[in-house]
Amino acid sequence: MRILSLLLLTIFIGVSCSSQKKTDMKSTQIEYSAVSRGLYKKIVVQNQMVSVTNGRNNEAVESKINDAKWKQIVAEFSKVNLETYSTLKGPTEKRFYDGAAIANLKIIQNQKIYETQGFDNGYPPKEIEKLVNLLLDFTKE
Repeated sequence: MRILSLLLLTIFIGVSCSSQKKTDMKSTQIEYSAVSRGLYKKIVVQNQMVSVTNGRNNEAVESKINDAKWKQIVAEFSKVNLETYSTLKGPTEKRFYDGAAIANLKIIQNQKIYETQGFDNGYPPKEIEKLVNLLLDFTKE
């Protein structure tokens, strides 16, 4: 009887934890921005929806993210360590001499904001490169 109780408790905890992770992703907002004198780009992803703004005076265009793309975003997001997130450094420094726009990736989760240091648009830190490229794909469509 104890074994059965322990087994049921383990299954219940496992299901509870996995459903909480999905809930966390639904309440998580990922925001990529790139800004320079001649460029303004903002991509906001939340709850399988994306909002893309190309240009300072342009309206945001919203659309639904297909299931395959959403799974990729969730998989790459799960690899991000939010505790060391603010210390990530980009591989280049072109933004210091107007060689690239200043980019930033912000994550809002459970009412807490995690933000990278500025990095060059198109040259994200290696740890978030795949996630950033998935987000930038929305501006190409």
